[in-house]
Parts: sequence; C-alpha cells; structure tokens
Amino acid sequence: MYDLQASLELIGRGAEEILKPEDLAARLKEGRPLRVKAGFDPTAPDLHLGHTVLLNKMRQFQDLGHRVVFLIGDFTGMIGDPTGKSATRRPLTREDVLANAQTYADQVFKVLDRDRTEVRFNSEWFGQMTAADMIRLAAQHTVARMLERDDFAKRYAGQQPIAIHEFLYPLVQGYDSVALQADVELGGTDQKFNLLMGRGLQEHYGQKPQVVLTMPLLEGLDGVNKMSKSLGNYIGIDEPAIDIVTKAMKIGDELMWRWYELLSFETSLAELATMKADIASGALNPRDAKLRLARELAARFHGAAAAEQAVAGWHAVVRGEGDTSLLPLAELPAPAEGLRIAALLVAAGLAGSNSEGNRKLKERAVRIDGEVFEDGQRLFAPGFEGVLQVGKRNFARIRLVGGG
Repeated sequence: MYDLQASLELIGRGAEEILKPEDLAARLKEGRPLRVKAGFDPTAPDLHLGHTVLLNKMRQFQDLGHRVVFLIGDFTGMIGDPTGKSATRRPLTREDVLANAQTYADQVFKVLDRDRTEVRFNSEWFGQMTAADMIRLAAQHTVARMLERDDFAKRYAGQQPIAIHEFLYPLVQGYDSVALQADVELGGTDQKFNLLMGRGLQEHYGQKPQVVLTMPLLEGLDGVNKMSKSLGNYIGIDEPAIDIVTKAMKIGDELMWRWYELLSFETSLAELATMKADIASGALNPRDAKLRLARELAARFHGAAAAEQAVAGWHAVVRGEGDTSLLPLAELPAPAEGLRIAALLVAAGLAGSNSEGNRKLKERAVRIDGEVFEDGQRLFAPGFEGVLQVGKRNFARIRLVGGG
C-alpha cells in the first residue's frame, strides 16, 4: 500500500499542473476512494498513444485504490469541442457518437482496470434537462469570461465566427463534474479552462470543488507536433504489435525520455535517471533503452507473446538477426504483368510516390530480403513474396496477389 508521499509522487509523475495540491493531499488523507473523472468526446473511433496519457494517469489512481469515471461525452460530442479550433467544429450525429463510443469502450480496458471503472455517458443527465434548465446553467457565466479563452479570443479578434452553442461546451463539461460529484478531474493542458469551469460550478451547486490535474499533450513520432491521426504522427493502440515496435523505434532519443515518463508503467523515475546516466557514460545503447519501451507498449496492448514476436521481427529486419517470417504478411493486389519496384514500394506504404521510390532506389536505400536492390525496370508479378526495406527502419513483408 502506498503512503501519502508515495501516492502524491505517483499522481504527480508527468503532470503539468495540479490545482490545488493541498486539496489533493487533504482528500487522500480522508482514506476513502476518490472519484476521478476524465471525459472523452467520441469524435473518432480509434485511440492512440496520445489518448493513453490520461488513461495511464487514471490507471495509476486505480492502482492507489481509487475509482475512475470514464465519461463518454455523447451529449457534448454532438456540440463539438471548440478547444484549439480556428473554426466551428462539425457536430457529430447521434449514430456517429454511439458507434465511436462503443469502439472507445472496447479499447480503454487495455489500460484501465474494468472492476474499478465506471463508464458513464453525459446524456444521462443532459438528456433530461429542459430548455429552462439549460438557460439557468448558461446564466452562470458571461460572454466576457468566455472570451478570456485563448481560442475564442483569437477567433473573435480575427473576425472568425463563433457559434453560440460553442459557448455552452465549457459549461456542459463543467456540469459533468457536478453530476458525477467528482473529487478529481483529469485533462490535457488545452482543457484547463473547461476543467476550472467544473470547480466553479461545483462551488455554485454547494459541492467541494474538484482537484484539477492537467497532463501535457504527447508529441507524436515527429517529436514536434501533438500526436494526431490527421498529421500521421501517431501510434494507434489497436495497431499490430510489429507496427507499434517499429514506429516506437523511430522516435528521437530526447522524445524517448518524455514517452517513458508519460507512457511507462514499468520504469520508475529513479530507473530513468539511471538509464540516462548509463547512456551518457556509454554503458547503455540508446537503441536498447528505446526497445525496452517499445516492447512494453506492444505488450500492454497485445500481450507479452505478441510483443516478443514483434521485437524478434524488428531484430530480423533491422539488425539482420532472426527469422523474417515472424513479420506480419500483407497481401497486395498486382496486375498480371506485375509492378515495378517504385510502384511496389508505394503499394507497401514505404514510399509516398513513384518518384520518391525511384529516388530511394538511386540512393541504394532499397533492399529486398536483405540485399540492396537497384533494378528499377524489373517487374514483380503476382506470387512474389519477400521483405521490402527502405532505409534502416522502414520495412514490410508482402505477397503479391492477382487482381490489381
């Protein structure tokens, strides 16, 4: 069992800000399970590692004996979160929301303890609200206060339209905390305005205001931008284990430490400090530290056996050690006359265009089954099977089938 100081250290790991830490300590001292809330609008069906930053923190609360509420914003999802948006967001249909919500529920228990998780939908209380109730809620805030939000202020200054319903979003999210009587609410740093709204509304309704804990936004594979499917710099938690491993191995060494702090359950901060010192002294190869993290992430979402197979596949191709048959096989359609190497690389997802594929060929960066390949005119017909590789880290095991 964790003592108070150990609990505070675990909760604070990777956190950007806790408002207010003294309130958190006081509630932990009460010795009761806290109600820890995090809301997710089901705007897209798949979760990626960026989403798991909050899920991991929720799991840490669970490991400390607390109960988490995974709130699916099926009502707020039909409004559309304006956070960080330069234009009004398209509201989702009810069908979109329910389909995405089911996918979320199927995925989150790869991180969360099912027995200590409440899955709730905010339509439970908003679906019963009358128009008069919503007007009374809207009366709790002023337009001037709403315009203090950075994204609203920028849009207003730039004469970009702001729809009235977007002003309701922070109020609705804040009221969720009232309905759930939350002790703690988690959110990204971009959600701070909305999280503080919850504190204010709880006080208005006679509740003790929740502790607000913000987590940083995880940088994606490029090490610069927030992880996002639209930017293509993400790792989806439902991706095959081999893809999780190979993508994780591509991140920069500096980003690796941030990912360790925010994503790892197995490596303590003290161990991280030791690993950094070992790398600085030359006692540890950064690649091995990165592979440890990649293995942990693959195991979390696919199990230890699949993770070991993925690591073995990575070794087989990148380091020339092991059996490349461990790699997943992708079947690609090809015409009867076959495909030249540039088109084959595009079909396998290893090049963005034929011209890029031909450029890689001229750079002697293309390998087939471990051998440098340079013949740009050779045709690969249906029935061909092999491991394609571009550079040191991009590869695919493919089989061509007729019908392209």
